[in-house]
Amino acid sequence: MFTVEDTIAGADATQIPKQRGESLLETAVRYTEERHWDVFPGTWLEPVDGLERCSCEDAECPAPGAHPARRDWATQATGSATAARRMWQKQPTASILLPTGRTFDALSVPETAGFLALARMERMELTLGPVTLTPDRRMQFFVLPGASAKVPDLVRKLGWSIASLDLVTLGEGGYVAAPPTRFGSRGAVQWACRPTPANRWLPDAEELMSPLAYACGRDR
Repeated sequence: MFTVEDTIAGADATQIPKQRGESLLETAVRYTEERHWDVFPGTWLEPVDGLERCSCEDAECPAPGAHPARRDWATQATGSATAARRMWQKQPTASILLPTGRTFDALSVPETAGFLALARMERMELTLGPVTLTPDRRMQFFVLPGASAKVPDLVRKLGWSIASLDLVTLGEGGYVAAPPTRFGSRGAVQWACRPTPANRWLPDAEELMSPLAYACGRDR
């Protein structure tokens, strides 16, 4: 079960717990050491004419400073603290990205549906894994790998069509941006439910699907 104290929302969650003032390098290393997550550096923000632009140089970049910088990013991702330190030493302002489909998958829903689902999950006394809140108003619930194969059937059993819900499963070949990665001027990724020793063991997608599908259905 999680409590209100375990959830962080809005401006109160600009950094991951216990790491205020730490560099992106230190944060990336802590992800590998404390959570055993693979990490890889993404793009970064550069000042251009008084504005911050994505290092990919696309003026219309939809996720400035928060997407892979290389096509072969999947081979670059590492769970080694030493390798992570080396990569961020080369580019200290690179975003922190976490590949999905390895140690976790992620269920991505609109922010409004996500907060509704969190409230229902608390009443149901469900044990959650970490949950991120992104500046593009999405919430991503970390679950055990293998969710991609299960979710469509789980949704159908609940009486919904997967095409009718804004519920996206991020598995093998996908990634999430980790706090405190910034999306240009829109702000930083935050923890809606922070990583704690209690949620080191992730839930299966099936455990969260009922409140998530219900919330997404209400949010249509």
